Amino acid sequence: QVQLVESGGGLVQAGGSLRLSCAASGNIFRIAAMGWYRQAPGKQRELVAAITTGGSTDYAESVKGRFTISRDSAKNTVYLQMNSLKPEDTAVYYCNARSGLTRDWGQGTQVTVSS
Repeated sequence: QVQLVESGGGLVQAGGSLRLSCAASGNIFRIAAMGWYRQAPGKQRELVAAITTGGSTDYAESVKGRFTISRDSAKNTVYLQMNSLKPEDTAVYYCNARSGLTRDWGQGTQVTVSS
């Protein structure tokens, strides 16, 4: 099992930036990919960005050009740099780690973008 701890959420004005961090511990050697998901009130959880251990990335269309996912393998940490934030980016952001058929989740961090 992998334990994930997110940090970096908060309140920001539209157009501003935030950086989320996700530190992984536990059985990290089986991780094949990590990603960020978000869930807004009344909506389904959706993929925001993902990165594989090989460095390949994937982004939701709504965040392309604004968000960047990266990782620091030495620190077992994945980051989500969020620029040009919009009110519709407001949600709880969850870190996810995929190891084979297993998915582990963090506790979530709130991001609120005011207009």
